[in-house]
Amino acid sequence: MKFWQKICLFSILTFVVIFNIASIMVIERNHNQMLQQEIGNALSENMSIHSSVNGVIPILNVYDSIDYEKTVLTNIATGFVNKNQEENVYIQITEGSRIVYSNTNFSMPQSRKELIRLTADEIRYILRDIGKRTMLFTSNLAPINGKYYVFTYIKDVTPLYDERMNQYSFFFKVDAGAVILYALVMFLISKGLTKPIDRMIRMAKVIAQGRFSERVKLKSRDEIGMLGANFNEMAEVVEEKINELERNNNEKERFIQNITHELKTPLTSIIGYANFLRMTKVGEETLLDGLNVIYSEAKRLEHLSFKLMDLILLRQGHTELRTVNMKNVIREAEASLQMKAADKHLRLITRCVDGEVRMDPDLIKVLIHNLVDNAMKALTEAGMITLQSQAGQGCYTLEVIDHGIGIPEEHLANLFEPFYMVDKARTKSQHGAGLGLSICQSIAEVHGARLEVESQPGEGTTVRVMFPLQYKGGGERE
Repeated sequence: MKFWQKICLFSILTFVVIFNIASIMVIERNHNQMLQQEIGNALSENMSIHSSVNGVIPILNVYDSIDYEKTVLTNIATGFVNKNQEENVYIQITEGSRIVYSNTNFSMPQSRKELIRLTADEIRYILRDIGKRTMLFTSNLAPINGKYYVFTYIKDVTPLYDERMNQYSFFFKVDAGAVILYALVMFLISKGLTKPIDRMIRMAKVIAQGRFSERVKLKSRDEIGMLGANFNEMAEVVEEKINELERNNNEKERFIQNITHELKTPLTSIIGYANFLRMTKVGEETLLDGLNVIYSEAKRLEHLSFKLMDLILLRQGHTELRTVNMKNVIREAEASLQMKAADKHLRLITRCVDGEVRMDPDLIKVLIHNLVDNAMKALTEAGMITLQSQAGQGCYTLEVIDHGIGIPEEHLANLFEPFYMVDKARTKSQHGAGLGLSICQSIAEVHGARLEVESQPGEGTTVRVMFPLQYKGGGERE
């Protein structure tokens, strides 16, 4: 059963139960009030008869005649009957088994339990079904000249019960109409309330089919509106995760393709030269040239394997960080960097300040070496590289600046992908594999740092690494 059908059905059942109970209580209460009123009137009439009889008892005691008693009592009863002839009133006066007066047109019951132990000081009443009519019996006892006369005042209250049945009949008609109208209203309301849920169900199916950019449009501010907003947030998160998975998958595919390509070239050279030297008689000079090529390509493979190992270890996150002064780490790396720069006829300038940073010093040295090495590859002889740092605004910033050939803007977004090369010919000629900046990015992520690149073709490149600062101090040197 659908949700809107449950809402409609349960609300209709609740309405029917409450409406019927309330209506029955109203009808029964009204009927009981009218019946109590009739009982009160009957008791009052009976007391009037009793008072009239008590008024003539002294006279009846004087005459002490049965016939005279019958005549007087008959006149009293007749007077009451004539006064209430339009109200279906009956009176019966008995003395023992003798009927003194009766205007009843129905058979009196053989057993009358209201007369058992009846005293002269009380009036009793009882309701009886006589045929198809309901009669109200009120009885009292009057002692006259040693005899006990029973006065029974009877009133037909069948109209009260007929009225109750008429009310029930009318109520059932009203009830049927009200239920039909309420069912129609609840159908419209339940469909309207659950319409946004139907939209979300359809949208969930659409998203499940792969259309992750779709969103449900709800304008209400109630709980369903909040559910719709949360649904859209969930869909957005799912879309982001799917896109991230796709990006990761594409990166893995590119990584595998690139590493396959990078391995293929040196392996082809090694196998080709080795087979050539194995199958051909060559001179010493040719043999030496072939061995040099094999050695060079093997070193290239070794260098590539080391880079790949560094990259894999960094992504596995097997590092321990401690607070170290960045200035001291730069100093330790500076000596080997100066030597490497001198070999390429380049000038390296360092300007650094104190700053306490949580780091793995060995990884930071790898980061610095890779950034400076990339800067050297972008320069010609007599070029200059600046390695500088500054502390401020809660971070320690390390910058490597060169004034080399620069990087075109369309390449900046892909610089940190493994094996990505801006100038493949120049990179390979310098035994590069396109892994340096990818390793730097991984090192920065391990340290919670942010890595940025600014470059203009023909003007140079600035690589900036911003570390969270633990403690900053001053002091410069050049």
